[in-house]
Parts: sequence; structure tokens; C-alpha cells
Amino acid sequence: MQTPQHRPHILIVEARYYEDIGEQLHKGATDALDRAGASYETIQVPGAFEIPAAIKISVRSLDFFAGRQRPDGYVALGCVIRGETTHYDYVCQESARGLQDLALQYSLAIGYGILTCEDYDQAWARAAVDRKNKGGEAAGACLRMLDIKRQFYMFPR
Repeated sequence: MQTPQHRPHILIVEARYYEDIGEQLHKGATDALDRAGASYETIQVPGAFEIPAAIKISVRSLDFFAGRQRPDGYVALGCVIRGETTHYDYVCQESARGLQDLALQYSLAIGYGILTCEDYDQAWARAAVDRKNKGGEAAGACLRMLDIKRQFYMFPR
């Protein structure tokens, strides 16, 4: 077992479909992780729908045998803005369901930072680090879930 001073390593998985909103989400998350003393790396995926698959690929990978540090937790970042079709509903529901399924199946600490908004202004208000800072909140949720895992001797592993 590792020492209680274990520094968590977090994988940020982000969809940068809306670049400026994605930048704010990422900044909020990394600021929160920096303040907590966590290390992190970031990967980008095409859209919010692909975030759960990327996390599962990470969980199932053998990269830690090749010198990469296996993530202790995950932060999912993205933004879906309602359009004229039902595509919005499917992407929102399936990305949330996919992340919840992963968290339950693998006991993962996942911070959910996928914004589901009616319009751009609403998305900006939630993403901006000087407003609602949902990226920071998602990172905080991930770290809090790691604390819960620690209480049950599941972290550090």
C-alpha cells in the first residue's frame, strides 16, 4: 500500500467542440487540480458522446506497463448546446449514462463536467472560471470521490 501522501493523478477527457467554452472548462479543472496538488494529463475527443469510450479505453489499457501513470480519477469536460433536432437529447443522455455505468462498473472517481445547455450564453455562464466554473466543480467532484474511495480503502491502490 502506498503512503497517505499519494498524489492523485487525474485524466481529463475533454470534447472541444466549442473551443472557447472548452478552454474555460479546462482552465477551471486544472486550476482546481493544481490547488489540490494533483497531477493530470489531458486527452481530447471529438465530442461529448465519445468521452465515456475514451475513459473505458484508459481503464482497459496496459499503458502503465509502458511507464505511463494509471489515472486515479477522471474529469469529463464538454458542452452540448441544444439545436434543431433530437441529436442533443441522445448525446446528453448517452454520455451521462455511459459515465455513470463506468463509475458503477469499475468504481471510478469521475467528475462530470459536460454542460448541457439551451444556448451559447447559458453555456458560457456555466463554463467561465469567473462565473459558475463548472470545470472546477467537476475536478472537485472527482477529488471528493477519491476521498470517499480512500475512506473505504480503495485509494490509493
